[in-house]
Amino acid sequence: MKPEKKASLGDVLVIGFAMFAMFFGAGNLIFPPSLGMVGGEQWFTGFLAFVIADGGLAVLTVLAMIRKDGSIWSVIDRIGDLPAKILASVAILTVGPMLCVPRTCATTFEMGITPLFPGFNTWVFSIIFFGIVYMLTIRPSAVVDIIGKYLTPVLLIILAVLVVIGILNPIGEISSVTLVDSIAKEGILAGYQTMDVLVSLAVTLMLVGNAARNGYTTNKERMSIISKSSIVALLGLGLVYGGLTYLGATTSSLGLGVDMSQTGLVVMITEALLGRVGVVLLALIVFFACLTTAIGLVSASADFFSELSKGRVKYALLVALICIFAAVIANVGIGMIIALASPVLNIIYPVLLTQTVLSFFDSTIKNHNVNLSVAIGTFVMAIFGVLADMGAQAFDFVYSLPLAEFGFFWLVPAVVAGIIGAFIPMNQPKA
Repeated sequence: MKPEKKASLGDVLVIGFAMFAMFFGAGNLIFPPSLGMVGGEQWFTGFLAFVIADGGLAVLTVLAMIRKDGSIWSVIDRIGDLPAKILASVAILTVGPMLCVPRTCATTFEMGITPLFPGFNTWVFSIIFFGIVYMLTIRPSAVVDIIGKYLTPVLLIILAVLVVIGILNPIGEISSVTLVDSIAKEGILAGYQTMDVLVSLAVTLMLVGNAARNGYTTNKERMSIISKSSIVALLGLGLVYGGLTYLGATTSSLGLGVDMSQTGLVVMITEALLGRVGVVLLALIVFFACLTTAIGLVSASADFFSELSKGRVKYALLVALICIFAAVIANVGIGMIIALASPVLNIIYPVLLTQTVLSFFDSTIKNHNVNLSVAIGTFVMAIFGVLADMGAQAFDFVYSLPLAEFGFFWLVPAVVAGIIGAFIPMNQPKA
């Protein structure tokens, strides 16, 4: 029996940096400054809500998955084979070629390329961007090391320069006026928009595979190395989010208003702090942040669908197809992508969150109907919430439910559905 391998500091940092970079993408860069701008003196409350709804839930999902085999099935297998496959496929399509991956390219173009080269063609840039993603993703065993060893340190250094300069030379006074009714709710909803819970569902298996290749072969060893790496990733996210939210708060007295473009605000902050050099610096920040996220998500999405097809569709072909499809979607623009993402996320996020939490109680909750009932109840309520947001007055009752002010109107109905499910006998397999 081989001795248990202890998690080395080097491995913890490499995997932790890779997790940070995969989580820190387009939304993570544009949402915190906007949150600080509308929050004013309450920017820290918004920051806390954001980091909990984003990094906190993402790390929770990673830990839930590595308790088993690290795959997405770890947290949704109890709702049944077909519902689990449908939910997993929708989640991976959302975080992969449909929304999150195209958003990385669109954000890079609007924040990094347009300010420097106003007339640059979007189609040409998307081909270049996803050509680079394809080349760095085609070797799956190298993805985590490429991101963790090389790309993330560069990203962190550039971000640190921007934040430190912004702290030493604030753009303006922090306003005492908050432009939204609840900055905590705003932070939670912004955390939703980053899609990092979906990202964690996609990339955890990749992290488990990388840990195994580095000698962490038992479940206990993988749990040790990835849980420690999660702390590194969460600390990194917290520091960066805090800095970016503060930078946004220093613009709160400028009278920009809630209609200020999120990408435009980041460009304005950077130019105000560093001038034209800052625009170039921002282009590098955006490029590395979005590139690392795109590499991780394209690789994870290709892995998932290759496994789902039982190897009949090869990884390399799927990487190429995802890159091509995402390049096309990226050309609709960041604003449209965020608008399209919102209703989809508001439906599948609550379902995945409830199943992730329930997965920690697998040994206690033996009846799988609890999981299925919670999934159905959450799904139905989430649809009602989306319809209410679209103006369907018949569903306005969701705003009166407990925790609705924080966006968790579906939580109590989910608990009730779970209690009902506990009284439904589970079908036993035939002898």
